Amino acid sequence: MLEVEGLHAFYGQSHVLFDVSLRVAAGEVVCLLGRNGAGKTTTLKSIIGVVPPRRGRIVFKGKDVAGRPPHVLARAGLGYVPDDRRIFADLTVAENLEIATKGGDGALGDRPQWDLARVFDLFPVLREKALHQGGYLSGGEQKMLAIARALIGNPELLLLDEPMEGLAPLLVQALGEKILELKAAGLTVLLAEQNVHAALRLADRGYVIDDGRIRYEGTVQNLQQNEEIRRKYLLV
Repeated sequence: MLEVEGLHAFYGQSHVLFDVSLRVAAGEVVCLLGRNGAGKTTTLKSIIGVVPPRRGRIVFKGKDVAGRPPHVLARAGLGYVPDDRRIFADLTVAENLEIATKGGDGALGDRPQWDLARVFDLFPVLREKALHQGGYLSGGEQKMLAIARALIGNPELLLLDEPMEGLAPLLVQALGEKILELKAAGLTVLLAEQNVHAALRLADRGYVIDDGRIRYEGTVQNLQQNEEIRRKYLLV
């Protein structure tokens, strides 16, 4: 579904991604692991068009989409949940989701459409707090709202940037279960995460990035067994 080949990205004159390549097949959960500042967020931002790559290819569903603006990629079926959530703090939960509903293009192909009822079924706490302003939600609830808002756009591939960051262990486990529910519903996920143990419980395959370069790729089982890679790049 997604193939990234030889990606180079810059912030101004600073070269931050170097020849990054990865792939995500339909129906997979793939994790991109790395320490803070390793290049995980920039990789996702390059894929979604927030930080357009200077060189390289981003092929989504067979089409090279490198450098296309985020709204075009969203309509094509890419969903993005940033690490800072970017919800509208002054709007209610329902209004945050309503905005996304108006911007969506409906169901893609034969897949069921994500609507308010379906995201409330996935995250019941959002139904309970539908009339609460986003700024009064807990950190975990805000992350659920950010994911729900992305789902309302009916993505085929969901990019999740550090969804576990700052969450208590019980919330990490609960959110992980929700991600597995999304996989079971047919959604493909690329998960950028520092929480190695949580990510490996969810993923089919993993990549390790450090200093803007992919240092390792393989199955979750192989990564769990590769103590050298985990100690050198993941500090676990």
